[in-house]
Amino acid sequence: MAATEVRARARAKVNLTLHVTGQRSNGYHELDSLVVFADVHDEVQVKPGDDLKLVVEGPEAMGLAGEGDNLVLRAARCFNTPNGAALRLTKCLPVASGIGGGSADAAAALVALAEFWDLPLPPAEAVLGLGADVPVCLQGLPTRLRGIGEVLEPLPDVPGALVLVNPRVGVATPPVFRALASKTNPPMPDTIPAFADAQTLADWLSEQRNDLEQPAMELCPQIAEVLAALRMESPLLARMSGSGATCFGLYPSPAEAERGAAAIAAANPGWWVKSAAISSRSPTMSRRTDRARMSSARRSAASPRSSR
Repeated sequence: MAATEVRARARAKVNLTLHVTGQRSNGYHELDSLVVFADVHDEVQVKPGDDLKLVVEGPEAMGLAGEGDNLVLRAARCFNTPNGAALRLTKCLPVASGIGGGSADAAAALVALAEFWDLPLPPAEAVLGLGADVPVCLQGLPTRLRGIGEVLEPLPDVPGALVLVNPRVGVATPPVFRALASKTNPPMPDTIPAFADAQTLADWLSEQRNDLEQPAMELCPQIAEVLAALRMESPLLARMSGSGATCFGLYPSPAEAERGAAAIAAANPGWWVKSAAISSRSPTMSRRTDRARMSSARRSAASPRSSR
């Protein structure tokens, strides 16, 4: 029995660190980054369709208005199949904001369509071709990212909760990299330790960097205002994520993060402000209809059991 509907969450990607360690001859930058995912997300829904169609809705949908070729459709075409599907993207993460919204949407589409069509995921090269952040978003758990995004090292769960703040200013990534004075900076230590609690994590993060923070602030002064607002609410650490303009505050608990987010949102009603736990769940957490669950269960029952 074919699946009638598949839904997949596209969680916000947060770069707790982002060290730019080099630049390749083709212009791509070498990175060393500690990446986590926050429990705030877009959602991709897949239903039967004769061909590929995409509808975008949700509070942040206008940020994609006029976009000619959404990453969700590009991800669907990576399967190289004549199959159709009716896709719906519920957009809740701001666009061009440094938290991997488009890449997370592409990863969620890959997961949802692989299940819906009962196909394997596309090759790693095709996934990376969608964007440097798509492979880590497909993994969806705490990860050390190196190279141009293709070298991924899974990490243990990371403690704490986050407040994410965007000043409603989009920041394009290429100009930020161009404004970076040095393209060859030190990487993180060879080994990332396990963190007993959020304070231990914050202490370690304070010795690391986001090399794009300063050039991004030069292009978008509102980032400095966001960091100042976060620091007024006593986080363990405040820093920019990715190439901006979203910044995060790290807190010991979800309750403390919620209080910080409420205070920032009240003082800055035009900003996008969310509190979220750091996710320790499997990537995108696909949700299916009962008919699809029955189909999956039958496929599993017909397959040999793993010895692990």
